[in-house]
Amino acid sequence: MTRHPTILATSGGYTRPDRGDLAFAGLVHHAVELSGTTSRPKVCTLGTAGGDQRWFNAFLAQAGTAAGFDLTCLDLFPMPSVEDVEGHLMEQDVVWVNGGSVANLLAVWRVHELDVIFRRVWEAGVVLAGVSAGSVCWYRGGTTDSFGPELRPVTNGLGLLPHDNGVHYDSEPRRRPTVHALVEDGTLGETHCTDDGVGLVYRGTELVEAVAEVDGKGAYIVTKGGDGRVVEERLEPRRVG
Repeated sequence: MTRHPTILATSGGYTRPDRGDLAFAGLVHHAVELSGTTSRPKVCTLGTAGGDQRWFNAFLAQAGTAAGFDLTCLDLFPMPSVEDVEGHLMEQDVVWVNGGSVANLLAVWRVHELDVIFRRVWEAGVVLAGVSAGSVCWYRGGTTDSFGPELRPVTNGLGLLPHDNGVHYDSEPRRRPTVHALVEDGTLGETHCTDDGVGLVYRGTELVEAVAEVDGKGAYIVTKGGDGRVVEERLEPRRVG
């Protein structure tokens, strides 16, 4: 476990290997590095946002074996796959949350009191991380296609991080203008955004750096200035992996 509550919020983490279906890329490995573990890393993945697809769990298990992780998948459909959810999460070095519908993820997590559990797990020093929906969930909110093809705001995130989040900033053409519009009208506050392959590292609630598993990508802080105009600041990430 880390000395300080730590979150790695990303728009990446996966790659296609020469053999097999899925491999963990630099951002997942960086989450393990952030945990400071010196033994076989314990990594728990959650696929709630995708409906706990068992075929994807199999891909993750394969990737975990290749990476040398002690990997488990915590399913919530049709019921929690472990007796003691909080106890299981507390035993991990890293919790990695997969993408999908962040709106559905938040609803299901609250039914199972994971909103409360994750705050305790985070405060205990387990690294919380994830991609796409697994990034937005840790913030107050962000942009999502959970409700349909047209991007809409989600504003009921777990709020461990006191900002909002924009993912896939460079790969989906409506992401940037939607973030700008929602910051301008006040729906979203200060919004931290990532291009594909980029992650943001937080110690406690402080953003300490941007990291990337590919070259040429960026992270961004989008705010509304005193004159009401939207301001976008680019952060140059450090290459990891």
